[in-house]
This record gives sequence, structure tokens and C-alpha cells, in this order.
Amino acid sequence: MKLMTISVLLLLAAVNAFSQGMLSKHELSINGFRNPSIGAEYRYKQVSVHAGYYPTNFASGVTTEFIRTGLTYWFLPVGEQENPSSFYGSLSYARGTSRDYKDRNAGIAEAGFRWMIYKGLNARLGVAALAAKGRSLKINPTPGISYSFFFE
Repeated sequence: MKLMTISVLLLLAAVNAFSQGMLSKHELSINGFRNPSIGAEYRYKQVSVHAGYYPTNFASGVTTEFIRTGLTYWFLPVGEQENPSSFYGSLSYARGTSRDYKDRNAGIAEAGFRWMIYKGLNARLGVAALAAKGRSLKINPTPGISYSFFFE
């Protein structure tokens, strides 16, 4: 585990050295589906903040709802387009608003990839781990679709 952590940190440091110039300086995203939440996100260079409504299904057909806010780190841009696709890692605070999580605090760690489809339209696919006191750790896929506006 220690070797894996050190390897990931070294990879992030190396990627950071090569990728800083490829991402736009400012980005505002309107997130229309679950990842990171149905809401808004603002990115400055490689770090973004997000906030919104986060529905998820721990069991088929049963939706649990949260209000979610957090930080995302963007790295390893892929492609030659003006606004490239990239990988991300995110940490969030979530407050349950329904079911077993109503009025409970939770933490979410997520990793994934954002594919820039066309201009500002993008799709995300990630995996999130949700932890809350007194509840078992939940691992879920986190698909998403957003539209981004880029500013220099």
C-alpha cells in the first residue's frame, strides 16, 4: 500500500510538470447529470470547486440523495484539441437528504476520466467511494455529462 501511494504521488508530480500548459486557465461547467453533481463547477488551472445535488443508487431502483461540494484536481490532459480530455481525482463533503443518509455527513473520494466530446460538451466516467459514520463503505460508478465554457 505504501509503495502504491508513493508511486501515485510520483506519477502526479511528473504529470503535473508536463500538463500545466495544456489546460485552459478558467472553466465554468454546468453539470447536468450525477458527476460530480447536478450543479456548477469552476476550474482555475488544475483545481476546481463544485457544488450541487448528488443522486446515487446503492441498490437497484433505490435513489439516495445528497447535497455535495468539493475539490477536484485535473491531470494528464489527453489529445491535441484546444480543450483536451483529462483524468481527475476529487474529494467531497456530502450531506444526506434522504433514506438512511438523511441528515448524515459523508465523505466522497472519486477518480475518473473526462472525455471532451465536442467543443464544451463532455462526458465523465468515474468511480466513487462514499464513507459515512455508522454505514458501510459504498463504491459506485459515477457517470456524468456537462457543458463547459472556457476562458483564458
